[in-house]
Amino acid sequence: MSNVVLSQDEIHAPYGGVVPELASRQHLTSISYVVGECLKRSQLKLDQIDAYAVTQGPGLIGALLVGLSFAKGLAYYFGKPLIGIDHLEAHIESVFLESRQISFPALALVVSGGHTSIFFMKKKNDYQLIGRTRDDAAGEALDKIAKFLDLGYPGGPIIDKLAKKGNPQKFAFAIPQMTDGSLDFSFSGLKTAALRQIRDFNISKNNPHFFDFLASFEMAVIRALLSNLAQTVKRFKPQSLILCGGVARNKKLRQHFIEFGKELDLSSFIPSPSLCSDNAAMVAAMGLEKLKSGKRFSYFLDLNAYPRFS
Repeated sequence: MSNVVLSQDEIHAPYGGVVPELASRQHLTSISYVVGECLKRSQLKLDQIDAYAVTQGPGLIGALLVGLSFAKGLAYYFGKPLIGIDHLEAHIESVFLESRQISFPALALVVSGGHTSIFFMKKKNDYQLIGRTRDDAAGEALDKIAKFLDLGYPGGPIIDKLAKKGNPQKFAFAIPQMTDGSLDFSFSGLKTAALRQIRDFNISKNNPHFFDFLASFEMAVIRALLSNLAQTVKRFKPQSLILCGGVARNKKLRQHFIEFGKELDLSSFIPSPSLCSDNAAMVAAMGLEKLKSGKRFSYFLDLNAYPRFS
């Protein structure tokens, strides 16, 4: 009924990345206003809410605790159920806000600044983590290269825009492969290779191959994601593919993901760009799914936050 998002990009831009302490302080400053604006747009009052859903994690623990404490207070005061939501599961749920006819089993690739993971879903709301990044996430790698080249923050969307002007075949990057047979990701080596090429070829905004480098690095990240996904498809034989998370806004990734699905004759689903970024709608939708499951939820104060996927 309403979905209010207040970005902190301007606050963190001078530092080239998210500063955890600033993030949690800004959450404290903004959360009352955001909730109030949400109620205003939906024309609802707090006593009309049947249940509260709140992100437990994974994420920055300070910012998570602000949201969690606020939700606990509301649920306790009004005597309503409090439902803890996993952030990555909520990203997957964002697809179902727009696409109801998804065939199972399905594979969900969650790609963001902090997470790169693959989940296998035998059915709706059944999540099996089968691959995750062992170091940098895909979005983190893009942001760090953008920061090194002084392109601004957030770096991923900036590279997405500038890479359109370049040749993605100009610079060669080896795609990282796990030697232990796992389906995990690793982007630290790709990032190191990019930094080496920046130094070796003196890549900067004034270099004639600047846009070519950005296009090539962006394509290397996309190839790494889809290469791993291809191995996962062979093992798990899904009927549908899902792409979600903040990096799923990347136009080139969206294009190649759809083409990848067509080549394998698999249905592919991606949320609208506005639902790829962190948002409240996906958390509420996940909360509604859990509420409909019939499980009993309390409003006691034992719900806690966690920084990593549980």
